[in-house]
Amino acid sequence: MDFTMQLLVGSCLIILIVITLCGNIIVCLAVTLDRRLRSLTNCIIVSLAITDLLLGLLVLPFSAFYELTKEWPFGSILCNIYTSLDVMLCTASILNLFMISLDRYFAVTTPLHYSQLVTPSRVAVGLVVIWTVSLMVSFLPIHLGWNTNGTAVQNTVTNCSNECILEVNPVYGLVDALLTFYIPLVIMCITYYQIFKIAREQAKRINHTWCCSSNSPMPPMVKEHKATVTLAVVLGAFIVCWFPYFTVFTYRGMWGDSRVKGTPMSIVLWLGYANSALNPILYGTFNRDFRVAYQNLLRCWRTGGPRSSRLPPLQKAQSKDRSCRQEGKPLKLEMRNGKGILLTHGALKR
Repeated sequence: MDFTMQLLVGSCLIILIVITLCGNIIVCLAVTLDRRLRSLTNCIIVSLAITDLLLGLLVLPFSAFYELTKEWPFGSILCNIYTSLDVMLCTASILNLFMISLDRYFAVTTPLHYSQLVTPSRVAVGLVVIWTVSLMVSFLPIHLGWNTNGTAVQNTVTNCSNECILEVNPVYGLVDALLTFYIPLVIMCITYYQIFKIAREQAKRINHTWCCSSNSPMPPMVKEHKATVTLAVVLGAFIVCWFPYFTVFTYRGMWGDSRVKGTPMSIVLWLGYANSALNPILYGTFNRDFRVAYQNLLRCWRTGGPRSSRLPPLQKAQSKDRSCRQEGKPLKLEMRNGKGILLTHGALKR
């Protein structure tokens, strides 16, 4: 690449890395600071955000440097550690999404027994299994040479081009792709299909039992289904981003590494990396609780003071009452669905 193209590509990669880091930091802070987001499902989401954050810290800067210079000056040991981290974090993302789909499946199909099936101890064990499996399919085969066509460890032979690549033989390519992507992907698609079938049936029953007026609160089951749709969108984005890469990954293993190089490999690789930047954006766009938490965090950072939404409802009502009385506007308390609503004089006229 010439200097102009390097500058353009480098700027895009830096923006992607910054979005990945900032977005996933906000997800972790939102779940940590907002009590409404402290649930077992969001613990797995935090695990996914930590995975993407580590990818942005430990892998993407080296990937961007290697993409721009096409040389690896850091030695073979660091190269193999870098490729192992890349494989480990990508695998952890897949397994976290797989665990999220199972959590949503139990929440929708067995809501009465959900608290008995999904317990904090089982979620903790699941997270430990995720990171253990991710470690075993990355560092172990790469540092023992199981992914190469022979017994040598990759990138240990001195070459003039200073390359840092992940070698793939037929066995490693097929087993790794099936075990860490295609099989979990099929199971996730099946679980979400079952969830949508149940959600559609329950939505029909909800429409018959709940009033359609704007003053009626949203039923808890509808909120549950909105969260499920959000997670399904996250899964869809993951498929779009990572399916091309694992297709190329399997092809490289079956037909040889040298067949896919250069720009096509860079495109599918960075398309997969882009998924780490998309997840926080999808949470904020489709999930109301995350959207409110993001707004509270940004408001707190701008003002440097406490968030008003963290006040209890009674305190907020009293503060609103005092402000309205200072303006000389009479108040009236109207009861709707058992909840008190403060109306101003102007609102009563309308």
